[in-house]
Amino acid sequence: MAVDLQTLGKAVKAAQYRQHRSLDTHLASVGSTLAQWDALRAIDHASGASARELAVATFQSEQAFGALAGRLVTQGLVDRRKGHGRRIEHHLTAEGGRVLRAGHEVADAALAECFEGLTAGDRASLLALLRKLAARPDADGG
Repeated sequence: MAVDLQTLGKAVKAAQYRQHRSLDTHLASVGSTLAQWDALRAIDHASGASARELAVATFQSEQAFGALAGRLVTQGLVDRRKGHGRRIEHHLTAEGGRVLRAGHEVADAALAECFEGLTAGDRASLLALLRKLAARPDADGG
């Protein structure tokens, strides 16, 4: 049975939209948004990374990540430090670490709700298929 690719693409987008809405709603309870929490996760994973590296890790433009990081600095969640040359490094503050840990708890609950209709095997298959798609080079050669 042939699957219409536009329908498939729309179904993936709908699932992602539902997941993002759920995460944003749950993360609000700990004073965060999905974009902020994702940035905190990326900084925690790669402490000292540049805005360019973190933008790639969070699927944002460097400009968008820079603006987000500026808000996180203002909120006392992230610290920017001078690195080698013109490099600016990003680090979590103690409060940023607290928000990140609280976010992990509520995100786990939100994601459990999002995927509750799938068996463990379904989830494993979905993950494998998404990783397979993500591993393919971009059409433009990137």
